[in-house]
Formats: sequence, structure tokens, C-alpha cells
Amino acid sequence: MARHLITSAIPYINGIKHLGNLVGSQLPADLFARYQRARGNEVLFLCATDEHGTPAELAAAKVGKPVAEYCAEMHAVQAEIAKGFGLSFDHFGRSSSPQNHTLTQHFAGRLADADLIREVSEKQVYSHADKRFLPDRYIEGTCPNCGYDKARGDQCENCTKQLDPTDLIDPRSAISGSTDLEVRETKHLFLRQSQMRDRLNAWIDSKGDWPILTTSIARKWLNDGDGLRDRGITRDLDWGIPVRKGTEDWPGMEGKVFYVWFDAPIEYIACAKEWTDAAGAPDADWERWWRTDRGAADVRYTQFMGKDNVPFHTLSFPATIMGAAEDWKLVDYIKSFNYLNYDGGQFSTSQGRGVFMDQALSILPADYWRWWLLSHAPESADSEFTWDNFQTSVNKDLADVLGNFASRVTKFCRSKFSEAVPAGGSMTDREATLINDLQTRLTEYQTQMDAIEVRKAAGTLRAIWVLGNEYLQDVAPWTTIKTDPAQAEMQTRLGLNLIRLYAILSSPFIPNASAELLAALDATQDDWPDDIATALTALPAGHAFTVPEVTFRKITDEERTDWQARFSGIRS
Repeated sequence: MARHLITSAIPYINGIKHLGNLVGSQLPADLFARYQRARGNEVLFLCATDEHGTPAELAAAKVGKPVAEYCAEMHAVQAEIAKGFGLSFDHFGRSSSPQNHTLTQHFAGRLADADLIREVSEKQVYSHADKRFLPDRYIEGTCPNCGYDKARGDQCENCTKQLDPTDLIDPRSAISGSTDLEVRETKHLFLRQSQMRDRLNAWIDSKGDWPILTTSIARKWLNDGDGLRDRGITRDLDWGIPVRKGTEDWPGMEGKVFYVWFDAPIEYIACAKEWTDAAGAPDADWERWWRTDRGAADVRYTQFMGKDNVPFHTLSFPATIMGAAEDWKLVDYIKSFNYLNYDGGQFSTSQGRGVFMDQALSILPADYWRWWLLSHAPESADSEFTWDNFQTSVNKDLADVLGNFASRVTKFCRSKFSEAVPAGGSMTDREATLINDLQTRLTEYQTQMDAIEVRKAAGTLRAIWVLGNEYLQDVAPWTTIKTDPAQAEMQTRLGLNLIRLYAILSSPFIPNASAELLAALDATQDDWPDDIATALTALPAGHAFTVPEVTFRKITDEERTDWQARFSGIRS
């Protein structure tokens, strides 16, 4: 039995995520976790909310709540929505947890002892009205390059020129709008990533099986321009993990917190301790997943993320792990995704554009969304959600192919025989051909799932469904029964077993529908099939079943038009 540690990029706390966020990390991670569990492997699937930094403070202030209260409420909201989508986390943690405080401070102390942290004096913009230093992106002004009057202190969105806050003309606070700003000197801690360049290069070189998207981004950040730069790991903020060197105070860093990018990936590890602490289990239970000196050496660790998160996961977080010089588990495989766009534009959390996870669940069950998103996952390039494509995919794949097959077979059996698996007849060459074709497709499907080729796997799964439909059309038991009732019984018995097979194979993609089909068949054994011929005899003659409810209904043109209009603007 293999052991799989799986993490998806942790979603930020300030609001409900859109479908692009979902398909870029959490959903494919869940697909892989469910598949590995179905194959009998041991899985620890972790995720959390990313709760620190200025955006969390601003979001809390906008709704008039203390930031800690706001984060607790939004964590509960995101956890409930994740449950609604069937995301099978073993634990959904919080980066603000005491466990992450302790572990982040521990790593900082280890890095300081290794001379991989340095103090840097730098000038930052201070807002008197806001009584705080402003991060670069919370300073707005006129771009000196193109004249755009809403350029941020780190980059002009209009001409894309990289900027420093002091470059802006007529700068103002993006929080309060105040122009009462002052450049002050402050000290911060920097992680000396540049000292790790050769080691990171060699490590990435050793990952020849990584997706091109992952390695190309990593190498660009490593080698373009000045290459890997040292990066600040502290900020002058109130909300965050206080800067400490392990359990000791850090002179000169009083009142500062660790920068969110530093503590957020450490939460992957802390989340595992949250998991065991919540269960009252010993530390050995989480350490066997994360400490190579305590059992994690044989763990396969896979991360899932959108391409914007790749630099932190291929460079900064590994630099933290390596630099600590302890026996921590490094990632084995990083599955990264391009962007999912929305109906001719971009999904945007900040602008409220697109379909958000709560909205999606309010109009259709999760499996409809899971199937479309995974079967159109943006792996090799950006992909686009359109309502026309969504309707077509649901109606043709889920309703016409899978749902129709389950309905036709069970209803035919009930009307012509009974609500029990019929006993007569023997298999012929046509059934042998079907079994052979299914076995070939199963091998292909497993290979693609093991390689996390999501779209290919979805295509192969659909092809497996199609094989059953083609068989049903060829043998036509509704015709066979007129001349050879026993043979029609065999064909129907095989069809019922195909439904069970499809439910098991489809469970990583559409877990709720799969569970409903298995329940209707009263199929208590749902082991992953090694041999198709054996799997197609799992429901014996006389086994009772019930006709399932409509597994997937079709989306009407009226619904499609209504939804397209409802979600064409900006979320309020």
C-alpha cells in the first residue's frame, strides 16, 4: 500500500472563491486523493485558509469586524462550501492556528542559526491617516511612464511597468485615500534565497517528470534577470504571526509579523499537527507524513496549485525547508494549472466577476460542476468557461451517456423481469469483446490518473461509459427478449453490473452520483476492479436493486439563458 501526502494551494480568506480557483488546486487535488483511496492506498489530504496579511485586515474592516472574528467566520464559510463540493480533506486548517505560529517561528529560528536570514534597512511609505506602513500594492498614484492614474506601488496595470512606491506621481493610500504620506526607514528580515540557488537548481533538475508548466516557471524565476533574489519575510502589521526566533524574542523586530508568503506554506505542515491535535492523537501520527527520519521517507508528496503559486512552491518554500537543515519531507511532484477564464474575460475575486462556488451550488448539484471543470481542466493552456459549453457537456456526457444508460437498464429490468438481477443466458463473443475493450480502457484510465493527466482521464472515463451504451445498442435486449428471453436476461445482468462498474470508476470525478448509483444497486462492495470480467459478475442473479432517481437531468435552453444573464456582471 502506497502512502500519498496531498496538499492543494490554500485559498485566501477574503471572500468566497470562484470556479477558476476551485479547478486550479482544490478540485484536482480531491480527484487524485479520491482515486488513490479507491486504489487502496493511504492518503493524507490537507488544505487550509490563508489568513494573514493586509487583505485580511482590509476585508475585516470593510464589514466592520475584528480581523480574528472575520477570519474565523470566513473559514467556516469556506469549509462548508468545500464540503458542498465534496472536497474530501482529512483536515481543513487555518494558517492563524497556534500550531502554525509555533512552527513558523521554529523555521525562522533554524534559518537564522544557519545564517540564511539577514536584517535589511529599507525605506517604506508610512500613512499618517492610517497610522501604518503601507505595502506597495496599497499605494496608488499616477504612473510616471504612461500617466495611468490608478497605478499601484509595485506595478502599473496599464503599461505593466515595474514600479517602486516612490516612483508614483501624487501617491495616495489605497486604504483611506489620504495623501498624508511619509517615507520612513524600517528594518526587516530577508530570507537569503540567493544562497540556495545552486541547491535549488540541482533539486529542480532532478524532477524530470514535473509538468513543463511547473519547471518553466521555476527556471524563469531562478535564472532570468538577477536570478533568485533575497526576499523579505516580515511586515509592519498588527495581524500575523509575531516575529520570534524559535521561542526567543528577536531584538529589533518588536511589533512586526512574518510576511504572509512565509507562513502560509508552512501551514501545510502545521495543518497535519492540527489534524492530530483535533483527534487527540500523538505527534508521531503527523510526523510520519512530514519527517523523513520518522517514517515519511516512503511518502509520495504531491502539491496542486495554479501557475501563479509556482514560484513560492518551487523556490521559496523549498528554500525554507532545505535551509532549516532538518529531516522534513520535500515535495515530489507539483501539478500546476493554467487559468480558467470566464465567458470572454477573466474570473476575478477582487472584481467579483464570474461564477463563485456558493452561487454554483445554489443552481446545480456539485457533480455537474465537478465533471465540467475537471474534463476541461486548464492543463496545457488556459481554458474558458462558457454557458453553452457547460450545457452541452452536461447534457451529452452526464445525461445522455451515463445517466441514460443507468436509467434504461434498470427500468428495462424492472418492467420485463423484476427488481432483481436476472439469472438466464450465457456470454457470447460480443460480451468477450466488450470485456476486452473495457480492460484496455481501464489500464489507460489508471495510467492517466496515476500521471494526473486530468483531461485525458476524463476523456477515457467517458469512453468507458460509451462502450456500455454501444453494447446496449448492439445487443438490444428489448428486441432479444422476443426470441430469446434467457439471452436478454444475461444482457440485462451484464448491464446492471456495468452500472456498478461505472459508479466505482467514476467516483473520483462525480462522487455523489456514484454513491447514489451504488446505493440503488445495493452494492456494498465497491472495491476498485483489477479484472473487468470478475467485476462484471459482482452482482449475482437474484440480487435486489431499486431503480435510481434521475442521475443527471438536462440543462434547458431557458436555464442556460437565465444563468448567462444572471452571472454576466459583477457579484454584489
